[in-house]
This record gives sequence, C-alpha cells and structure tokens, in this order.
Amino acid sequence: MLNFNKPRSQPRPPRSYALGGVDHTEPIKKKGFVRKIVFAFALTALCIFMLKQSPTFKSPSPFSRSEAGVTHVLVTGGAGYIGSHATLRLLKDSYRVTIVDNLSRGNIGAVKVLQELFPEPGRLQFIYADLGDAKAVHKIFSENAFDAVIHFAAVAYVGESTLDPLKYYHNITSNTLVVLEAMAAHNVNTLIYSSTCATYGEPEKMPITEGTPQNPINPYGKAKKMSEDIILDFHKNSDMAVMILRYFNVIGSDPDGRLGEAPRPELREHGRISGACFDAARGITNGLKVRGTDYKTPDGTCIRDYIDVTDLVDAHVKALENAKPGHVGIYNVGTGKGRSVKEFVEACKKATGEPIKVEYLPRRPGDYAEVFSDPSKILRELNWSAQFTNLEKSLQVAWKWQKSHRDGYGPTKALF
Repeated sequence: MLNFNKPRSQPRPPRSYALGGVDHTEPIKKKGFVRKIVFAFALTALCIFMLKQSPTFKSPSPFSRSEAGVTHVLVTGGAGYIGSHATLRLLKDSYRVTIVDNLSRGNIGAVKVLQELFPEPGRLQFIYADLGDAKAVHKIFSENAFDAVIHFAAVAYVGESTLDPLKYYHNITSNTLVVLEAMAAHNVNTLIYSSTCATYGEPEKMPITEGTPQNPINPYGKAKKMSEDIILDFHKNSDMAVMILRYFNVIGSDPDGRLGEAPRPELREHGRISGACFDAARGITNGLKVRGTDYKTPDGTCIRDYIDVTDLVDAHVKALENAKPGHVGIYNVGTGKGRSVKEFVEACKKATGEPIKVEYLPRRPGDYAEVFSDPSKILRELNWSAQFTNLEKSLQVAWKWQKSHRDGYGPTKALF
C-alpha cells in the first residue's frame, strides 16, 4: 500500500513561473541561439574575405563567358611567326584572343610583346599546352567560350619533313584531328585553317588555282592535305563554317617593328630563305646556301610566290569575317607573281646593304621547281589582294627588326 503522506527525501527543484505568458528561463536560451547565429555569420564572412585575398582565388574569367559584340578567337600556334602577327592584328581589331602554344617552335617573347601592348583584362590570354594532348585540349575548350578557331600550329619545314616524316604526320594531321574533335564536342562552329601551297606538289601548269590537282611530293604537303581531307569529310555532316587558306612563301614582319621572325638556331638549315639571308648578312653564318641550280626555270633556281606576312594576316581576318555556317571556302593566298631564288638573294643584298656570300649546292629532297598562285578567287569572293608586293621593301622591314633583335626575342621570363 502506497503511503502518499511519506515525506520527500530530496527537496523539489524550483519551478519557473509564467507571468503574462512569458517564461522567465526562455529568454536566456534565445539569447544564446542568436549569439551562435551572429558568430557563424561573422566567421563565414571572414572566411570569404580571406579566400578572396588569397592568390589562388579566381573570379570568373572573361574568357570563360560569351559577351555580346565580342568575338573570342582561339589562335593555335599564336607564339609563332605567323600566329603572333595574326594575333596582333586580331587584337588591334578588338577581338578577344586566346593563344595555345607548346613553344616548340614559337617564342614566349612574342607573347610578352603582345601582352604588354594589350594588358587590359579580357583581351589576351596565353595557355601553354600541346595539341597532341587531347585531354588538355578538351579541358581548354570546356573552360573557355570560343567563337572561332584559327589553326596555325604546325611544324612547317619541307626539308625537315623528309628527314622526320612521322613528326609531321603527328604534329599536323593528328593534332588537327584533336582540334576538330574538341570543336565539335564544345560547339565551336568556325574554323580558319592554315594550309599551304605544298599540297599542290609540282603542277604541270602555272599559275596555281584552287582547282589545280593536289599531288603533294613531301611529307609536309601530304600531312597538310590529309588535314584538309579530314576537315572536308567532317564538314559534310556539319554546319561548321570552314575557311581553308593555302598560302605561299611568307616573308616580312610587323611594319611597326614590334614582332619579327626568330627561328630556333638548330632549325636554321631547314628555315625560310629570308632567315638564311639575314643570318648571312649578320655574319651568323658564313654565307647563304642555295640548293638547286638545275631546275627548268630561267636561271635554274626555284621560283616561288613571296607573300608579306601583313598581307597574309589580313587574308585571315577577311576569311574570319566572311565565314558562313555550312559553307567551305578554299583560297590561295599569294601575290600571283613568281620570283626566283637568285632574284630573292639580290633583293636581300640590297635590303640589307651587306655582301652575302652564296654557295650553290645540289637540290634539296622534296623541293619543286616552280610554284606561284592565281589569287583571283580570293579577290573576287573576299575582296582581298596583296598590298605589300615590293620584295625589297618587305625585306627591308624584316631586316630592321633583325638588326635590333640579334638574339631574336632574347631570354624572357616564362609567363606560365
């Protein structure tokens, strides 16, 4: 039987009483809760502030988003001779540019010049990457909002291609396939492709038109033609805008003296004749070696169509401006006039004012006797024609840069 009158062994704890609907112990709990919220908010704000001060913090890049009225162009090989001049022109014309280059043939010094000329945010960025690395290329496309690609990047020496053909097929054909796949995967629908007259080989008739049969006779020309074929086959089931420019022998440099041609010393023997002439004029080499004097030409030396780099990049800009979805444009880019190697050497002597010792040697494998263009199609369809056609004057401009840059762009601190 329970005894309800049994005294309590422990005193009853004090109660809290509600007066007017207010519990006297509750305000203490609420005040603690508010303190915790304020503390958490302050801590979060402090973390955000410290993160923004960190050098690793990155706000969204202007290169990663599309912007009305701004065309973002990926220039592969933009640190090279032609690519850097094209980038300069694009930047002057208010394009946004991303250069991708592995610097195997390009110059980081050219990139530095361009960045100093256009330091504003969102104008120019340089990405060090190899186009043979498909994973890296797709990452670049996923992180940048490209509107168009101008694909310059390529090894480009005929003689070297005969000695190391696999390098040329990898670097030109395979890498072009990687670029094209990335464009298709990331919905970039405008391609300006840098091709060459070497795809024609040694035609029976001159001048060369876009309808001249393509029968390349060296790995360089063959690799470029393979790339063209891949692009054209892909285009059959695509709405991509494609422009293929087949250009001839490039000379000259930026008229304002900011950029020039600076090939690597170990590649001099494979390089352009203009570089060989300048090296001889500067005493870097003992003289100029002319390969082949028994061709079926008026003076026995090869005949070529020499196009100034300023004209060449103008053709690329006009091609970009006129590219149409679902359309392919193929154009020769040249002056329409052939000059022999002997004529070129004489012009170089006058442009430099230096005596140049000339040594005549047997033909170089893979060379062809005579190549010059018929540029009437590009004039008719794109309203482009070469303006800098005085060979000696183009060489004078290039020589001025060479004299003031004896070590090319010189040693420059890497920008990556």
